[in-house]
Amino acid sequence: MYGWIWRHLPGNAFVRALISLVLVAGVVFLLFQYVFPWAEPLLPFNNVTVDGA
Repeated sequence: MYGWIWRHLPGNAFVRALISLVLVAGVVFLLFQYVFPWAEPLLPFNNVTVDGA
C-alpha cells in the first residue's frame, strides 16, 4: 500500500517525502480530532481499579 501511494505522488523524492509527511500529519490530526474521541466511550479504560478489591 505504501509503495502504491509513493508511486502515485507527483514530483521527485524530496517533494514526495514532503507530501507524505503532510499526509501522515493529516491522518494523525483526523485520528486525534474525530476517531479517538468517538471511540473513547466504547473502550473499557475508564473502569480501572487500583486496590484490586
